[in-house]
Amino acid sequence: MTNDEVDGLVPRWRDSGMSSDLIAGLELSKRTSRLDMLFQEAVKAELAGLGLTYAEFDILAALARAEPEHAMKPSELAKSLFLTSGGTSNVLQRLTAAGYVERAADPGDARSRWVRLTPEGLKVAETALTLAGKANREVMAGVPEETVRRAADALREILVALGRRRIR
Repeated sequence: MTNDEVDGLVPRWRDSGMSSDLIAGLELSKRTSRLDMLFQEAVKAELAGLGLTYAEFDILAALARAEPEHAMKPSELAKSLFLTSGGTSNVLQRLTAAGYVERAADPGDARSRWVRLTPEGLKVAETALTLAGKANREVMAGVPEETVRRAADALREILVALGRRRIR
């Protein structure tokens, strides 16, 4: 097995007296952070040409996948993207100003609103999704699909075991 950057940290952790379970958790944390950074950097580089932030892309992508109307409630967006309601609101304001989304009243609930992609927003979302897919494939180039599948399944198992824990 070939070592990575995180393996270089393990001897120092071990020498400092950390337990093996803590070291394993730190290795997992460092590696998932590194992977997330690689994916986000690659996607952000592709999105720069569209003038989109990663958060804006995330919302446009979620709305593009929302069938059939390409619409969701802001609370659904926030929950599905692990964003705060305030953060979601700020991004939606920018996307509305850009003409990519529009807000519409919910006829079934006067207190609620829908966020819907505009035709221009759908075009931008589709382009961004294509570019993000390209970036993700480039990051994972050379990694066998079976390895990626095993890692994804192992991470799911960990997240299911953790449940809906929130750290303060």
